[in-house]
Amino acid sequence: MTPLPLPDPAFGRHDHGACVRTALAAADAACAARGVQFTPIRRRVLEILLEHHEALGAYDVLARLDREGLGSKPPVAYRALGFLVEQGFAHRIERLNAFVACSHPGASHAPAFLICRSCGTVAEAEAAPGGPLGQEAAQSGFRIEQTVVEAQGLCPACQTGTAA
Repeated sequence: MTPLPLPDPAFGRHDHGACVRTALAAADAACAARGVQFTPIRRRVLEILLEHHEALGAYDVLARLDREGLGSKPPVAYRALGFLVEQGFAHRIERLNAFVACSHPGASHAPAFLICRSCGTVAEAEAAPGGPLGQEAAQSGFRIEQTVVEAQGLCPACQTGTAA
């Protein structure tokens, strides 16, 4: 597993336009390389997830698609979100029953999520497979196939009262 290229920018100032462009370019390239269709609906759902570093429920995404005339039936949103998760462009946040765009599309990683309970911002961190859980599993002969690590707390801006 290769380490993530950069820390997640969700809790800090960054060029969000570049963040979005990079993620969309990575999705375009990955879909072309894998021979899968990055349909306009799938692309728009990823763009919606990329607008903010916050998790959105499927019905939030569906409401946006409906307002834009792109679909009003739940399967439209669920299929697009399922595709994005399957391809590694988005993650499902179990605790929130919601989805967030992957901060490191194309990077092989085991994500962990830092969820601000005040503003709802979600940052992606690395849940190192060689960490304590991975070591315990290896010692007991257990092979981990998937982990879900979600931590809830306060982001730096909410701790200092400077959140927008």
